[in-house]
Amino acid sequence: MNIIISNASSDPIYIQILNQIRQSILSGELRAGDSLPSIRQLAKDLQVSVITTKRAYEELEKEKLIDSVVGKGCFVSGATKDFIREQRMKRLEGIMIEIIRESKELNMSQQDLIDHLTLLFEEEETP
Repeated sequence: MNIIISNASSDPIYIQILNQIRQSILSGELRAGDSLPSIRQLAKDLQVSVITTKRAYEELEKEKLIDSVVGKGCFVSGATKDFIREQRMKRLEGIMIEIIRESKELNMSQQDLIDHLTLLFEEEETP
């Protein structure tokens, strides 16, 4: 797991950490049972506050993506494939809402957006 903190990002550091770990879990890079670095070790590695890494881990635990075991550390939860898929669908819906809002600001019709999406989808299918 390689976390990169960007000072140019408008997202707070804990959100950057949260998003990158979440993506690693949802993509399957991190699997159920995999251990995460301790809160202190991750803070040291990233040169950030322990409070920052603790907040990211707490959010991941609220999302049921990781489990914290007292005295043992934090581990990727044993979430089922259906749960992981649901989490990914939820994120996709958020992205789609952003796209819809942006297209409305550009005065695109629903059909224009669908046509554009279809074109991009087809381009992505070709090697």
